[in-house]
Amino acid sequence: MQPWLQGLAGSTPARRLADLLLQRFSLARVHRIDAIDAATSQRATLLRLVRRASRTRFGREHDFSRVRSVKDYQERVPVRSYEAFWSEFWKPAFPNLIDATWPGSIPYFARSSGTTSGSTKYIPVSREMLASNRSAALTTLALFRSANPGASLFTGRIFFLGGSTDLQEMGRALAGDLSGIAARELFPLLRPYTFPPVHLALCTDWDRKVERLAMASANLPITALSGMPSWILVLFDRLKMVTGRDTIADIWPKLRLVIHGGTKFDPYRRLFRSEIGNDAVRFQETYPCSEGFVAAEDPRHGLLRLITHHGIFFEFVPVAELGSDRPTRHTLADLELGVQYAVVLTTCAGLWSYLLGDTVCFESRRPPLLRFTGRTRYYLSAFGEHLISEEVERAVTEAEEATGSAIVDFHVGPRFTEHTAEPGHHLYLVEFAGNPPDLAAFTTELDAALCRLNNDYRAHRQGDLSLAGPEVQPVRHGGFADWLRSRGQLGGQHKVPRMDNSGQLTAALSRWLAATQALTTP
Repeated sequence: MQPWLQGLAGSTPARRLADLLLQRFSLARVHRIDAIDAATSQRATLLRLVRRASRTRFGREHDFSRVRSVKDYQERVPVRSYEAFWSEFWKPAFPNLIDATWPGSIPYFARSSGTTSGSTKYIPVSREMLASNRSAALTTLALFRSANPGASLFTGRIFFLGGSTDLQEMGRALAGDLSGIAARELFPLLRPYTFPPVHLALCTDWDRKVERLAMASANLPITALSGMPSWILVLFDRLKMVTGRDTIADIWPKLRLVIHGGTKFDPYRRLFRSEIGNDAVRFQETYPCSEGFVAAEDPRHGLLRLITHHGIFFEFVPVAELGSDRPTRHTLADLELGVQYAVVLTTCAGLWSYLLGDTVCFESRRPPLLRFTGRTRYYLSAFGEHLISEEVERAVTEAEEATGSAIVDFHVGPRFTEHTAEPGHHLYLVEFAGNPPDLAAFTTELDAALCRLNNDYRAHRQGDLSLAGPEVQPVRHGGFADWLRSRGQLGGQHKVPRMDNSGQLTAALSRWLAATQALTTP
């Protein structure tokens, strides 16, 4: 695109016009999605996907030509994990997937570190999925702007803190971080409204990249920021270092929106408020993943809203039925409120009843509102306590608030004793912002909150007979980032696994932190 055209698009009159158009678009878009019958829309989505892929290898093997209903589809297509798709349908032709599970060729693969499994995953990203992600991003902005009409976004720049756009060539396709793929596909006329520019987005060295991003953005009118909470905090630190300012509001006075995702935000909220220093800034949760965009927060309800009209069909399997040969598969037409479900996706990139690995709980069907509650492999039950991720996150947040502390990141897992007569306990590795609080008080509040939230935990804690009280070990500032760096997983969508029921990762992480002097003594 010609430089003069980008310059015109970024001019002050053009920005004002763009912001006015965004406001009108947002009101119309939200009105439209409010009018959608989500269950009917989802059925139509599934049948469109089935027709589109009927001549693929997957479609032929699963008799897509005879699918006329959700029931027909579920009778023919079982729930599958990534490993099953990889070994059965993708690996034989990888990376040149042509008409395997989606018609045509796959231009991109989103590379995921596999937070719970530890193995690298390559998730197909079709052209249709790129359009789906763009549509979901617009819905996210529309939900925010319709609820906050005075929060101008296009008068400044939207900062996308993501992975590198320097993608790896794999046959006819490119592979890399999903955020890097999205940045590469950004429409040129939008570049004056976004940050970083292409030459900075290409940087693969995360430490150098954050330093350069901080220096380049310190004097820009940033109005919105999107990224994972833990990496946003790293950026905030660098910004304050290069500018000498005390708060982000001093650096970016026009900042009005922080879009976050990838992990529960509650433990970060207090620290973000302190770091930003401006109560006018709004936080909006999103639920994106490499496989597809699931939900975005609707500010009117304060909950995630399932996005049902962008080429993804959703099923929900009760967590208690995971592992069974034929689990019950609910849709928006018949799911129950208050039940813990595992999310299953069918997408416009050739994922068919794919077990995502996340768990959610619905609060409403009309509109479809949910809470992200954790990962299917994120739970603690080494001693029979049956704690889920949501309960641990909430307890940590309550302990944080009760002690006036702020947490950058944490990990928890069981610590087993060498003597069978002694009960084991949970080890919390916690990186606090600033000096650690009174650890005894923090631990007491954490334990009390878990007892209130979970009856099984409370029963096992009685008398310290089968489960001793939790142990909290402070991690020095930057300790978790150093661990990720040592594994080649710094930045982008990589994150510290929150929970480890086996205790093996917890033990290894604790040993590494101790060996590198990353564990602190309060």
